[in-house]
Amino acid sequence: MSDVVEKTLTALPSLLSLDSQPGSAKLSSTSKLGNLIRGITELRSKHEEEKLIQRELASIKEQISSPNTSMRQMKELMVRAIYCESLGYEASFSYIHAIKLAQQGTALEKRVGYLAVSLFLNESHELLLLLVNTVLKDLQSTNLIEVCMALTVVSQMFPKDMIPAILPLVEEKLNHPKEIIRRKAVLALYKFYLIAPNQVQHIHNKFRKALCDKDPGVMTASLHIYLQMIQENPEGYKDLTASFVTILKQVVGGKLPMDFNYHSVPAPWLQLQLLRILSLLGKNDQSTSAIMYEVLDESLRRAEMNHNITYAILYECVKCIYTIHPKSDLLEKAAKCIGNFVLSPKINLKYLGLKALTYVVQQDPKLALQHQMTIIECLDHSDLIIKRETLELLFRITNAQNVVVIVKKMLEFLRISVDDYTTIDLVGKVAELAEKYAPDNEWFIETMNTVFSVGGDMMQPDIPNSFLKLLSEGFDSVEEDRKLRLFAVDSYISLLQEEPGKLPQRFLQVISWVLGEYSHLREEVEPTVVLRLLAKLLDMKQTSSETKSWVLMAMTKLCKGGAGVSVSQEVSETYSSSMDTVLRQRAQELQYLSQDSELRARVLLRDADLEPVEVDSSLSFLDGFVSEALAAGAAPYKPPHQRQEELAQAKALSLEPYGLSLPISMSSCSITDRQSPTLLSMSSGLSGDSADLSHKGGSTTLKLDGVKRVWGREGYLVQREAVEEAAQVEVPSPLRSPSQQADADSSHSQTPTPTPTPEPEQEKQQLASSLFFGLSSQSSVCLMGKSEPTPQRFRRKAKGQSSSAGATEQISNSLVSTSSNVDNLLCNNLLDSNITSEPAVSSSEQTSELSHGLTAANGTCDIEAELTDSDIKGSNPSVTGDNGLVAAAEDPHEDPDRAKDLCLISHLPAELSELCHSEITSLCTNQSLELSACHVQKEDSLVLVVFISNSSDSAIQHILLDLDSEQLEISCVSDSPVEDLRGHGVAACQYSLTVKRPSVHVEVVGTVSQQLPVETLQAVQFSYKLPLTSFIRPLTVSTEEYGTMWLAFSHDTKQNLTLISDDQEPLTATLNVLKRKLQLHVVEVIGMEGILACQLLQDQPCLMHCRVHAGTLAVWLRSPVPDLPDCLIYHCQRALQEH
Repeated sequence: MSDVVEKTLTALPSLLSLDSQPGSAKLSSTSKLGNLIRGITELRSKHEEEKLIQRELASIKEQISSPNTSMRQMKELMVRAIYCESLGYEASFSYIHAIKLAQQGTALEKRVGYLAVSLFLNESHELLLLLVNTVLKDLQSTNLIEVCMALTVVSQMFPKDMIPAILPLVEEKLNHPKEIIRRKAVLALYKFYLIAPNQVQHIHNKFRKALCDKDPGVMTASLHIYLQMIQENPEGYKDLTASFVTILKQVVGGKLPMDFNYHSVPAPWLQLQLLRILSLLGKNDQSTSAIMYEVLDESLRRAEMNHNITYAILYECVKCIYTIHPKSDLLEKAAKCIGNFVLSPKINLKYLGLKALTYVVQQDPKLALQHQMTIIECLDHSDLIIKRETLELLFRITNAQNVVVIVKKMLEFLRISVDDYTTIDLVGKVAELAEKYAPDNEWFIETMNTVFSVGGDMMQPDIPNSFLKLLSEGFDSVEEDRKLRLFAVDSYISLLQEEPGKLPQRFLQVISWVLGEYSHLREEVEPTVVLRLLAKLLDMKQTSSETKSWVLMAMTKLCKGGAGVSVSQEVSETYSSSMDTVLRQRAQELQYLSQDSELRARVLLRDADLEPVEVDSSLSFLDGFVSEALAAGAAPYKPPHQRQEELAQAKALSLEPYGLSLPISMSSCSITDRQSPTLLSMSSGLSGDSADLSHKGGSTTLKLDGVKRVWGREGYLVQREAVEEAAQVEVPSPLRSPSQQADADSSHSQTPTPTPTPEPEQEKQQLASSLFFGLSSQSSVCLMGKSEPTPQRFRRKAKGQSSSAGATEQISNSLVSTSSNVDNLLCNNLLDSNITSEPAVSSSEQTSELSHGLTAANGTCDIEAELTDSDIKGSNPSVTGDNGLVAAAEDPHEDPDRAKDLCLISHLPAELSELCHSEITSLCTNQSLELSACHVQKEDSLVLVVFISNSSDSAIQHILLDLDSEQLEISCVSDSPVEDLRGHGVAACQYSLTVKRPSVHVEVVGTVSQQLPVETLQAVQFSYKLPLTSFIRPLTVSTEEYGTMWLAFSHDTKQNLTLISDDQEPLTATLNVLKRKLQLHVVEVIGMEGILACQLLQDQPCLMHCRVHAGTLAVWLRSPVPDLPDCLIYHCQRALQEH
């Protein structure tokens, strides 16, 4: 960073001081600008910078207003004001003086004045009108420098209304003898075309003259105008195709001066512009495309240098070749080029290949099949941009056969995404695919629930609006409508019965509307039950006013009498005096309609009572009003996309700060200073998942007419951790139908038999088969933007037509649930038929008895896929601690499994028998050998005990137990390894575990081999998972030691957690829960703040600072160990949730 500062200090005097003296290239030690920059670079906090800048601005304002200030001094003051503005501090008092400097100074001073004006003002600024006369005067000057400065300002910013005043002068400069003037005049006309195209329509012939200019710079500048015009009307410029091809041939052939070369590549940016223009002209036009084939082939052949700029040219060539009318040999070369990009180990080139493949796959879906394994690897790439572009590619190739797998991958990536734009974009894509290709009602509702939960209040309002419109309008089948609505009602009642406080506001609004409209379809559920669930939403602090109005409206639809009336009256009395007028109105409606059933029946009609309504989507009844408004001078209506484009052009440079990026599922926490929390009160803007976020994305008022169903633009991916990582975002558990649950359970009992292909490669092949299913030439391809042979899953009824009550095709519920293992999806008809449900067994001679007798859970003998602290507890609550460990003294139990565990406990080594241990878990078993394990927590270590049991009468010889782990260091502490085991005997092996690389859950994998007297050597694989909290121990330090350690640690993370509201004070109660469940040491509690410490075995400390803010617990973790704070914050969150 110091090198950059020094270079900046060296360059600023020569660039801005405009001093022609020999020593001006060096920053003077007495220069005020140099002193200012040095002073800022030496500061240590933002507060000190603000004080220094405010003093500097006060000094500049005093000097700039003095009548004795010379133009040379004014120039120096203006440079300092520019520097202060660039740091984000307002210097509006200098704006008028910048205009004066541009008007009155010499050429050098005018240059600084124009520079300041272009940086200070925007096109709509009122002071810009004062510059018009100065620009007119300078355009007519004989001084080339003044003319160039005026044209530069015009091409950057100029009032739209003042264009006619200077347009003739700019046109005149197109014939100027100096090429730099002609080039700047063309760029000024390009700016005019962007902001006011109608005012330059009459000079299109002069654009053609600029295209044929003898100076390559002028010709290059004219291509900007032609690219814009051809994008709007390609048919009007087909006659120029030969000219553009000729220019590209000359450029590729090296006919331009050497000054235009970049790294020996001739005019690369000119080539890029020409390729974009040619792709627009040749699209869907065979005769025009034929003119381009030769030059495109030449461009591909010559652009094979190993440099970034040539990669850009190759990328544009590929896009052009696949856009114009196809030619087979060019397509082969382009496909080869894409393959080189995708297979490149360089991240930038891989991204470029994925980008090209995403564009190309719409024309040639088979090309994705050639690189399917590379695409699968990109799903697990460490670079998030690569993952996102890979998901965008998968989005383009989604069809009815692979939608479940692709949507699962998108949702996994959403759960770890911390970028708001990515979240908004990807939830739109998932919602679009869910509506378009949903295999059944259950999957559709579960997927949309996840979209609403993960997308939260940031998603576009069109998504919930379209979802509710789909439920409201229904489909072609009355029975299908009823099934979908019933499943939605069941799902939402279940969510409200769990933890509705964790759901986003927009999701709560959707739930309220659905229950209000369709909960009566579930006859066994009393309306009073639904009313009480909705009333609980009104009592939550985080519920926004807008959501409360939705809830009150839903309750109004449900109150039919009986106990429901009392609930409704109680709610209406509470909100009838609300300060919010909308809530007060809804409360009055609820009160009157709940008392008058006849009035409510007339006002709130059910779907069966509604008559078909014809909707005038063109709003023709407003034509008279619109005509009158236009005649009175009102602006014509502009579609949303046009308004967004104009806004983007008007605000090309966004000066708004980025949102603070936090780790997985973390809320904003604006803490800047890296000081000890014992010396710092974190009072600066800690914000949790507030309900006020519902206003962030604009109004969420439901609009059921004219809603578009296209929601997103791009997508991306996630890691392969199963359910553990998914829990980092609060998502309600999706409901499963019984058939789905059975399929999910059965999928966990399947394990592929050994094949020559390694297991990771086999998993990738399975995933590839699922993702790219349906892309072969034999199957119907359904791509975005292409014709779709497969009918859409949810087809809405046509307007004005009553839905048919005839029989419809029955939806199959046998599809594997989205929560089941992706690797098992579609494997029966896509993969090798040798895959079976037995565990992996390696032997020199495989016998049928062993293959039938060997059983394992979850394929590879894993214990549960998601293991939390609460999962490893004993069946007797009285002897089970909060940390999931079972006390050593246990009473016998009648359960045979319990008796078996007690038998194994008796074989614990003497030094471990008095310590707390986890529940004994069965790892794997066969005819004679059974493996079980538990872990024992010692004060300074964690011991894994593996029990080997022989259930046969004969002895087992040559037993070999081998353990390994990526996250752990494993060392055997047994006196001697077990080699022989007598009949019905039990042996216990001890292993000391130490964490190498922190992870939320760590896994030990192993292999046990045996030899029976009458059989050959056999081997069985197994795995054992345990949470990271098993390795956490309290760290006893003083407050002073804590502060010293805090400043020394570099890896941190922040998050807002839920406070525990027990009988005692919330902070104390929450810290006690964390202390009890995670073995954290409370160092000190000061008011509303607390500090805690712990260590990861061996001697890897982690510090925690907590502060109560806005009803939440703001937590800041810091450690010298990477990933440890993130893992620990996850377990803190789970511990508080499970309390």
